Amino acid sequence: MGVLQQIPYETESEQIKDRVRGYWSKRSESFSEHKHDELHSYKAALWTEELTRHLPPADGRTVRILDVGCGAGFFEMLLAPLGYNMTGIDLTPDMILEARQLAFYHHGTQAEFLIMDAEHPDFPNGFFDAVISRNLTWTLPHPADAYAEWYRVLKPGGVLLNYDAEYAKGFHQYDQAENCAHRKIDEKLIEECHDIYHMLSVSAFDRPAWDVTALKEIGFSSVEADLTAGDRLYHEKDQFYMPDRMFGIKAIK
Repeated sequence: MGVLQQIPYETESEQIKDRVRGYWSKRSESFSEHKHDELHSYKAALWTEELTRHLPPADGRTVRILDVGCGAGFFEMLLAPLGYNMTGIDLTPDMILEARQLAFYHHGTQAEFLIMDAEHPDFPNGFFDAVISRNLTWTLPHPADAYAEWYRVLKPGGVLLNYDAEYAKGFHQYDQAENCAHRKIDEKLIEECHDIYHMLSVSAFDRPAWDVTALKEIGFSSVEADLTAGDRLYHEKDQFYMPDRMFGIKAIK
């Protein structure tokens, strides 16, 4: 399979998903609070500018965007008020509950939130104008299969925006005392996250070079990696800072 080699579709991959689902269930409430704080910080403007310069304009027509691994709905609350038709999916039911509560009851945001596997999005071919994701791909047992599915649900000419980092590698490369975003997380959860890191085959890939090659093999006509995304979005060592350098990937179907 070359660059697209991944964990086999066996019990091991399902165990990884169960561990990831369980981990984020435990973190869902505090994560929602963290995203609420981020929405009410200068980060909201940075992310809005970052996303909208790549997305098709919502100029009165319906622009459907799929947010894969939506978490607490951060992207929905940024983009839905601008006129985008937002659908967020996440594997963790507790996270979807937090997203609905944060979006509907705290911000009055109209968006759809569904419990769904990022590797198996249940949507028709060519349904979305854009697929966006943040800090998800590194957790997937079959990232190339996920990319292929995201390609499938995109319209011709649709755009994929993926923001991620080599978090599994970074756990050993950086002093975790610098990880400001994790300062309020219980030590046991940090240890659990570390255990999950070692279960993930994607941590063996050289990213984002692997992503670029995989996306081209899948059929995207244009693929670009941006190694400066983290420098723009997380340059200050505040409560949202993580030492792992975030990259951005833009691919056009």
